[in-house]
Amino acid sequence: MSLQSVRDFFAANAPDVEVLVLDQSTATVAEAAQGHGVPPEQIAKTLSLRVGDRVMLVATSGTARLDNRKAKAAFGGKVKMLDFAEVEDLTGHPVGGVCLFGVKPGPELFCDMSLKNFDEVVPAAGAPNAAVRIAPDRMAALTGAAWVDVCV
Repeated sequence: MSLQSVRDFFAANAPDVEVLVLDQSTATVAEAAQGHGVPPEQIAKTLSLRVGDRVMLVATSGTARLDNRKAKAAFGGKVKMLDFAEVEDLTGHPVGGVCLFGVKPGPELFCDMSLKNFDEVVPAAGAPNAAVRIAPDRMAALTGAAWVDVCV
């Protein structure tokens, strides 16, 4: 269902964007970089976070690390990663396929400034072997994601 929700999202909002499905896993940054022939920093990994009752998805550069001080300031409290078991329930996407596209209603969507270093990034697309190639500004515009600076 998750891959289909991403395909439906693009069919409705950006039919020119192709969902790329590979035979091998692209669930980790290293696997995705190898599978799509880009450097790891060009992969747009999505962090699944919680601050109190708020759930947030933050797309970041594949090599960026969350800066807890910046995240606390940006999100108004101590940030915790979602438990592995609750990721799919809250986002609609399995671990390894989490992205900002076709997500269940509820999570707040963000793009980290670390993505601004690239003309094109490669985020997951709802499955551990699916992705898209997209400009960071277009990803933010299509999903309604706000820009934040929460990584090192």
